[in-house]
Amino acid sequence: MADLKHRILMVSDFFYPNFGGVENHIYYLSQCLLKLGHKVVVLTHAYGNRSGVRYMTGGLKVYYVPWRPFLMQNTFPTIYGTFPIIRTILLREKISLVHGHQAFSTLCHETLMHARTMGYKVVFTDHSLYGFADVGSIHMNKVLQFTLADVTRAICVSHTSKENTVLRSGLPPEKVFVIPNAVDTAMFKPAQQRLGRDEIVIVVISRLVYRKGADLLVEVIPEVCRLYPNVRFVVGGDGPKRVRLEEMREKHSLQDRVEMLGAVPHASVRSVLISGHIFLNSSLTEAFCIAILEAASCGLLTVSTRVGGVPEVLPDDMIVLAEPDPSDMVHAIRKAISILPNIDPQVMHDRMKRLYNWNDVAERTEIVYNRALKCSDQSLLERLSRYLSCGAWAGKLFCLVMIIDFLIWRLLELLQPAEDIEEVPDVSLRCHQHGERIEEIYRCKSE
Repeated sequence: MADLKHRILMVSDFFYPNFGGVENHIYYLSQCLLKLGHKVVVLTHAYGNRSGVRYMTGGLKVYYVPWRPFLMQNTFPTIYGTFPIIRTILLREKISLVHGHQAFSTLCHETLMHARTMGYKVVFTDHSLYGFADVGSIHMNKVLQFTLADVTRAICVSHTSKENTVLRSGLPPEKVFVIPNAVDTAMFKPAQQRLGRDEIVIVVISRLVYRKGADLLVEVIPEVCRLYPNVRFVVGGDGPKRVRLEEMREKHSLQDRVEMLGAVPHASVRSVLISGHIFLNSSLTEAFCIAILEAASCGLLTVSTRVGGVPEVLPDDMIVLAEPDPSDMVHAIRKAISILPNIDPQVMHDRMKRLYNWNDVAERTEIVYNRALKCSDQSLLERLSRYLSCGAWAGKLFCLVMIIDFLIWRLLELLQPAEDIEEVPDVSLRCHQHGERIEEIYRCKSE
């Protein structure tokens, strides 16, 4: 087997069997990196009875460590409790670089901290935008400042996200790269036959929560239905705001014009999208929004709120932007309906194939990895100076946390030396042209 380029550990609390922007990003990026000749291992927590080591498509190895989610799919923050198992995985898999995803992920923060203590290069990808005023954002920004104080390189999914991350964390802008998300255009493609326009269908697929603008939908949908008797809405998704939407449907007697699908499995998203003409995104904050890419790839014209990194996602002729205000969103939908005759779903799909490609994302991420691995190693004292600059009190606290982490690492080295931890064999994939069969070949170490 040819030598592997890099051995990468992807870390996040958010992964399959859950579906979302972060989960899809990690999966598709990992698959493309495997094709480029890297070894990729994913570390996440257990989901239900899915625990232990699993293999996915392309030989992607996933560690579902036996911790249960504590809040919003996040594990309980232990700071040091995860160190022994993380150290074992890093050594067993001969990891050369750790890539953490999502600022909300507790497991991501703890793994990056332990990896830096052990001398590994680490990369962090931020997938979300945060404010600066509310209590939750202030807490999260301080946690992010701690994690990114010693990160080797960082990636953001949009230029707006980069500005937000730099402001929140104090990270030097030259350390932050912008690499957008992408879409699987082979999966998300238009229907074979174009839909008629006697009835216009507007599709909404989103978590029905405040941040996704579910309250805006409650005001926008009745007004659009009043203005256009031939418009029908299909709403996919679940969440605490679903009750408000159902109450709105009952109040305005729109049961036959607003279809509530509930949670939609990712495998069924395309079938929902191709049933409509317009995709409506009402988010109040978005770093990028992969759902817009999926809709555009299926040939839908998008109407979206002008928030975060959304204006960077699609060309102006493929999206109609509006302020997060009910009246402005209704105006944007009216504009979208008027330009629908000019939209060719297949042409839009072909443009998306050229604009967004996971292989391109993987190649650009590979460049970030190469730059991170070329960075010089730093002693504990050099690293502590970065934490000390995080604030008068916070800096001292961060330094104390890292000193204790260093001492725990030395204790683990004493109790179980690295040479006593067995390294796992690598996996290569050999493709056979006859029947496109894929055979897994395990290269074991010679005794």
